[in-house]
Amino acid sequence: MNERSEPTAGTAEPLPGDGQMDSATEAFVTHRNLLFTVAYEMLGSAADAEDVLQETWLRWMKVDLAQVQDQRAYLVRITTRRSLDRLRTLRRRKEAYVGPWLPEPLLTTPDVAENVELAESVSMALMLILETLSPTERAVFVLREAFEVSYDEIATAVSKSPATVRQIAHRARLHVQARRPREVVSPGQARAALESLRRALETRDLQGLLDVLAPEVVLISDGGGVKQAAPRPITGAEKAARFIVGGLGKAQVALTSDPTVVNGNPALVLRVDGEIDGVIAIQVQDARITGLYYVRNPQKLTRIASETPLTHR
Repeated sequence: MNERSEPTAGTAEPLPGDGQMDSATEAFVTHRNLLFTVAYEMLGSAADAEDVLQETWLRWMKVDLAQVQDQRAYLVRITTRRSLDRLRTLRRRKEAYVGPWLPEPLLTTPDVAENVELAESVSMALMLILETLSPTERAVFVLREAFEVSYDEIATAVSKSPATVRQIAHRARLHVQARRPREVVSPGQARAALESLRRALETRDLQGLLDVLAPEVVLISDGGGVKQAAPRPITGAEKAARFIVGGLGKAQVALTSDPTVVNGNPALVLRVDGEIDGVIAIQVQDARITGLYYVRNPQKLTRIASETPLTHR
């Protein structure tokens, strides 16, 4: 059955309590975390991913389950199409966004950090690389590389031929690999760098920051026009360190930073006078920080109070 087809005229939608509704609900609940992860990796926004899941649910309720051979694949297909539609809208919204845009950080469950591939696929660093792909390239890359969906199934989801999907996947893979870190950093190395950063931040230690930041570090801050942030990325250890210490010094506030796990990777939750000010995620290479991602936009900080389960299964 084609996902785009509608129920035939005169066919009543299943009512709560009947067999089809029970089966449909069970299937959706079973795969909900997977579907959310698909949508989030495509969109970088938990709020939009939740909207996509709502749209997927409404669509799923109209499907004749008797004609569905693989419920998981069918649900992923619906989610992918809804995410593609929203991704195009989201791109227009980002063009009007004030300052740099960063993905919405998620407080994740311990199993996400333990799964190296999953943690890497939802890391801030990779999510930012995915932002440079076209909507279709991003969908193909995410489905193939993260979820190991077959080329034929991806072709159905994105309305392309399998041959075209293979070409898109190859092009997207080369694009991502060219921008990916050259080595995989262990969680222990990342935590050590984060701890050095935490100490330097809390003591306003400029030299301490310079010691932990790589010379080519890039600092991106996202205030969304609501909180103060750098209007564009800051490149270079000295510029980044002076920006951070200068901002903290002017504030004359009590700053605390608590280690946490965001998007499966070590991060800090910064509090000013006891109130959450933002989340800092990092990218580490050769024991030094090469990427600093500071999310201050309050609208993007709603998912750090409770854990969000993510999965590729």
